[in-house]
Amino acid sequence: MRAKSEVFAQVLGFFGLFGTIAVTALPMWRVSAFIGANLIVMEELWEGLWMNCYREANFRMQCKVYDSLLILPPELQAARGLMCVSIVLVVVSLSVTGCGTKKSRCCDDNIKSKNVTLAIGGGLYLLSFLTTLIPVSWVGQTVISNFYNPMVMDFQKRELGTALFIGWATSGVLLISGVILLISYSKRRSKEEEPYADAYLTEGTDALKEGSVYLERTPSSFYKHHQYL
Repeated sequence: MRAKSEVFAQVLGFFGLFGTIAVTALPMWRVSAFIGANLIVMEELWEGLWMNCYREANFRMQCKVYDSLLILPPELQAARGLMCVSIVLVVVSLSVTGCGTKKSRCCDDNIKSKNVTLAIGGGLYLLSFLTTLIPVSWVGQTVISNFYNPMVMDFQKRELGTALFIGWATSGVLLISGVILLISYSKRRSKEEEPYADAYLTEGTDALKEGSVYLERTPSSFYKHHQYL
């Protein structure tokens, strides 16, 4: 059962990898908000981490890569770096977890080394969960606060893009993967300590037997006198 859960965590890890790559590459982090005087629906603006795109009349799209990182707002600058870190963490997590599964031939079938490797993989998944959730939530909070800010002009307001929703779903997948692996590690650890506990109890019992003193039962003087009579 534990082997199946580890395989399931690996499958979720691959989905998490595809999700982080998609979120990083998609230009739909912030999209145009058609409110107030901004009702020109023939042109839609998409803003991503690497480029912005203009879509005209639902059939023509033009994308342009940002000329400089400094022209981006702080949340998108941080999101670009954190999402790249997240991709690297997920790749490393998949590699490490693959060596820690029971069916792998890594670590020369050393159970203790495999358990430690599995725990490291689960911890890396949780770390990638944070590096994915933080930038997505930061950008989403900024979009929502600007949307309801009366000081921001209507043409400057944006809505939540598709990439943000994919990012939240991906962070959930990475969290589930890490939790499954850490639970599997805890079960392995408890099973690993059982033989040592049994051996300790056996040694304690043997020590009590060796340290015990056999007292020979001798008849009392009253019993001897009664027997003599």
